[in-house]
Amino acid sequence: MEANIGLQKNILGLQLPTDPRWVNLAEISLEEILTDHAYCEQKAAVSCMSLIQRYSDRDVLVDELSPIVTEEWGHFRLVLAEIRKRGFQLGKQRKDEYVNALFGFEKKGGSEEDRLLDKLLICALIEARSCERFKRLSEGLDDEYLSRFYRRFMESEAGHYRTFIDLARQYVPEEKVWARWEEWLVFEAGIMQQLSPRGDRMH
Repeated sequence: MEANIGLQKNILGLQLPTDPRWVNLAEISLEEILTDHAYCEQKAAVSCMSLIQRYSDRDVLVDELSPIVTEEWGHFRLVLAEIRKRGFQLGKQRKDEYVNALFGFEKKGGSEEDRLLDKLLICALIEARSCERFKRLSEGLDDEYLSRFYRRFMESEAGHYRTFIDLARQYVPEEKVWARWEEWLVFEAGIMQQLSPRGDRMH
């Protein structure tokens, strides 16, 4: 229960907010940030498909993630359309230092329950940070259209975050979920302290 209450202190429990300078950097690098955003949506769809394939015997997981696959791919198309509308090009996919750092904290051994929990919490954390970044963009961009654009994405990512947390609670004892989630939050805050704010990256 204490962990659950703690989630309300900051947006979705994140312990370290995005450096405010990031929005200004993103605004002058719109082509790069939109490209990176597009690939983030693509990778989110692929991650959900991978979970469905690996845990096809978990009916609730399959049923909950199937529509997210469709939604994330739809988001990719929306961002791609915005790129085209602005006369930009979809650039090359670049290494995601933030996500790669998260993977380094994932439990590779242990029980199947532990591995499933970490996979779901990684997805929840990525969605939470994306939601926080979209909130920053929706509030800090001078472009009113893009502000509304990112407000819609923010609301969607918050819903995805809740789905992954709920799935973790579906398959793993709740006390264990919150204990591991707190560990992830601390680790993620450390990553954010180490990474410099880059306007050409969504994370």
